[in-house]
Amino acid sequence: MKEIIALSDKEVTINRNEFLKVNGSIDTNLYYIESGSMRIFVVDGSDEQNIRFGYTGNLIVALDSFLTGQPSNFCIQAIKKTVLKVITKKQIDEFLALKNNQILWIEILENLGVQQLEREIDLLKNSPKERYERVLKRSPQLFQEIPNRHIANYLRMSPETLSRLKKS
Repeated sequence: MKEIIALSDKEVTINRNEFLKVNGSIDTNLYYIESGSMRIFVVDGSDEQNIRFGYTGNLIVALDSFLTGQPSNFCIQAIKKTVLKVITKKQIDEFLALKNNQILWIEILENLGVQQLEREIDLLKNSPKERYERVLKRSPQLFQEIPNRHIANYLRMSPETLSRLKKS
């Protein structure tokens, strides 16, 4: 991933609650989080559903739009002040001209796909306690970086249920 981050020649700062991307926008950049935390979510009527988080050391992007060039259904918002390195689609395309870099990119996308599938299975099959335990095991840093209300939403449970699970 160091090779991808090194492509960046631009840095931006997003303040708490500020949007990096809104529903319907096209994302032509990939972002590396230098510091801070962000969330990716979709809006369903008046409800927001968190689907992913990013914090220091993570890449974040509206991947559907980045890959297709079409408007995204995702919103990306800073949870706290966040410093991002910006990597453009053009920079990525030039990077992918080399075969070895294509292999790295495929590995990143495969890892992301597996994570998303695991999350979907968690939501469909597992109890709130099992979902909490799996996320805690897989991403303990999440609980240090992200407010409980966002984690509860991500896990599809009430903040009160999350609080009870954390105490037990």
